[in-house]
Amino acid sequence: MIKVSVLYPNGPGNTFDLDYYCRVHMPMVQRLLGAPLQRIAVEYGLAGGMPGAPPPFLASGHLYFDSVEAFQSAFAPHADKIMGDIPRYTNSTPVIQIGEVKL
Repeated sequence: MIKVSVLYPNGPGNTFDLDYYCRVHMPMVQRLLGAPLQRIAVEYGLAGGMPGAPPPFLASGHLYFDSVEAFQSAFAPHADKIMGDIPRYTNSTPVIQIGEVKL
């Protein structure tokens, strides 16, 4: 299984609308990507590693697929619509990582 993590960096002036992300954006992603998308998870940053430190990421979204190819095939036809929705909930530029889930 692979996990596609979309990380939204924290920084001066960066904003994130968690309500919109959970209520509108992620359901849209689920609907568009369909059956190849195994599950999703959303995290909202609370703090950094040191006491009182801000979180390095405002939020992150995680999408689980059987393979990189399954992700690419499901995502490619909808990339413009999904990526075009980003300005509706954040001004942070996302960082995307694809990893293999071992546990």
